[in-house]
Amino acid sequence: MLASERQQALLALLKQNGALRTRDLARELGASEATIRRDLKVLSERGELQREHGGAILPEQEPPYSIKIGQNQAIKEAIARRALSYVEEGMTIILDSGTTTLALARLLSGMRLRVFALDLGVAQALAQGHTEVWIPGGLVRNGFYSLTSQWALDGLAQIRADLFFLGADAFDLSEVTNHTLEEAFVKQKALAVARRTLLLADASKFGHRAVARVTPLSALYRIVTNLDHPALAQVIPVEVVHA
Repeated sequence: MLASERQQALLALLKQNGALRTRDLARELGASEATIRRDLKVLSERGELQREHGGAILPEQEPPYSIKIGQNQAIKEAIARRALSYVEEGMTIILDSGTTTLALARLLSGMRLRVFALDLGVAQALAQGHTEVWIPGGLVRNGFYSLTSQWALDGLAQIRADLFFLGADAFDLSEVTNHTLEEAFVKQKALAVARRTLLLADASKFGHRAVARVTPLSALYRIVTNLDHPALAQVIPVEVVHA
């Protein structure tokens, strides 16, 4: 069996079972465990599975944007209102892609700010009144409107920001993760050029892990969320909001 055929068969087994150990995959595919580990490494780097100790699982699938935009709207607006309290006129801000950051963009629109938007919808919502809106460039992710690619990274590398409002597909007590490596790279660059980063994420994102690592929680300034979790508050300052 060719490597490409074996890897597709491996993914098919994971789709049937959800998760499998390396030794079980080796037995099912008639290959050595060393060969399966190499396959898992390749498929993990492509974002097609998530490696776990002794095996692999399929990463959680990202819901369509049309579903995301309608979920937890009141909570997202409450998070955005609290995030607004950290903003002062004259600041330079980076706004991440996502529906929670979109709620914040609507509140910031018209203020005397310089904002770098990592999402076409966020940029459109901001572009009113005195707000100076910049798009760092890059490839638009179809259906989700975020900006990716080396162009986006190069654009962000030229700036310094007071605040970065980070969105997340998932987070837990240790780190923030994302469904795509391409978006994760852009978020990491924004983290690097901002003086402070605040994670804006509702409770539905907690306790999950997507395939692409973005940042450890320790790199953040604080989290604004509706999640009241004592263990989380021991890791990082948390602003808990209510709808």
